[in-house]
Amino acid sequence: MKICVAGLGYVGLSMAVLLAQRHQVSALEIDADRAAQVNEGVSPIEDADISAFLAGRDLDLTATTDPAQAMAGADFIVIATPTNYDSKTNRFDTSSVEAVIALARRHAPEAMSVVKSTIPVGFVSRVREEFGTDRIIFSPEFLREGQALHDNLHPSRIVVGDHGPEAHRFAELLVEGAEKKDMPVLFTGPVEAEAIKLFSNTFLAMRVAFFNELDSFAVARGLDTREIITGVSLDPRVGTHYNNPSFGYGGYCLPKDTKQLLANYADVPQNLIAAVVESNRTRKDFIAEQIIARKPRVVGIHRLVMKAGSDNFRDSSIQGIMKRIKARGIECVVYEPVLEDDHFFHSRVERDLDAFKRDCDLIIANRLSPELEDVADKLFTRDLFGVS
Repeated sequence: MKICVAGLGYVGLSMAVLLAQRHQVSALEIDADRAAQVNEGVSPIEDADISAFLAGRDLDLTATTDPAQAMAGADFIVIATPTNYDSKTNRFDTSSVEAVIALARRHAPEAMSVVKSTIPVGFVSRVREEFGTDRIIFSPEFLREGQALHDNLHPSRIVVGDHGPEAHRFAELLVEGAEKKDMPVLFTGPVEAEAIKLFSNTFLAMRVAFFNELDSFAVARGLDTREIITGVSLDPRVGTHYNNPSFGYGGYCLPKDTKQLLANYADVPQNLIAAVVESNRTRKDFIAEQIIARKPRVVGIHRLVMKAGSDNFRDSSIQGIMKRIKARGIECVVYEPVLEDDHFFHSRVERDLDAFKRDCDLIIANRLSPELEDVADKLFTRDLFGVS
C-alpha cells in the first residue's frame, strides 16, 4: 500500500516512520532541507525513537517537495501540517490543511485524506461540502513532543472520525505499526472526533491550571506546596499524574487548543473553559511578580523548550514570564542550545553554560535540570517533583 504523509513535523514524521515499517510511504515536505535530512536517515526534529528508527530500521520512506510525486497512486494521504491559532480571527489557521486537500483532489482523487492536524469542530463537514467529496476524515493524534513515535508505538487509544470501511482500514494500519496491540479503537462521527481532541487537551490544561493555582495559593500563604499536592493526589480519583507545578501550561497544543475550544463555545453557555484559558494568564502574572519581587539585575532564562527531549518552544510558558519581566526593565539572558541566532526577542543568547551561570544573578527554569545543581542558590523554579 502506498501512503503519502504531508508535513514532517513531530506528528507527520512519527506517523511516516510508523507506517513505513510495512508500507511504502512518500512524505511531502515544503522544506527541502528537512526532506533531504529524512532521505539521509537523519531526524530533523528531536525525538530519540525517530532518530533510532531512521538510522537503524529498514523503512520504505522517501521525502520530496513534489506533490505529484508524493501523492501519485496513494491509497491514503495523511495530513499533518501546522494549524496555528490566529488570535485575530479567534480560530485555527487551517489554510495549510486545505491546501493539501486541494492537492490531493488534483493528484490522487481516489485517495482517502486523513487529517491528523488539530482542527476546529465542524471542519471536516465544511471541507467535505466545499470540495464535493466525503473522502476526507479526521483521526486525532495524542502525542507528546519528543516522544511522538513512542506514543504512536504505544498509543493510549486510536480514534477515527468515520464509520466506513476505509476508516477501519486506516485504524488497522495504526494498530499494525504499533508495538502495543491492546489499545482501545474508537470510531465516531467526524464532529465527535474533532471534539474529542479539543476536550482532551483542554482537560489536561485544566488539570495543569488547577495544580498551578494550588501552588499560587500555597506560595502566597507561605505553605508547603509539595505536602498539599501529595495529600491531594493520594486520592485515587485524583492520582499523582500531571500534578507538578509549572510556570503555566504551554507548548504547541494546549494553549491553542483551549482557545479554539473556547471559540467553538461562542453560542453555548460555559464558565469553565474560559476560566482555564484565563487561569494560564493569571499564573504567568503571579510567577512574574514573584521574580520581580526579588529585584534581580540580570535574569537567566534556562531553556525555552517546554520539556526535556523536545526542540520545540512555541508558546512555551517561560516565554510569557520572560516578556513580563522584560516589560519591567529587567535584563534577560537566554540559554537555549537549539537557538541558532545570537538574540531572542532582543535578549542576548548565551551558549556557554558557565558564562550564563556567572552573568545572571537569578536563573529561572520551568523544569529542573542536573546542570543547574551548582547554582541552586540562584535558581527560581516551581518544579517540585522533577518530572515533565
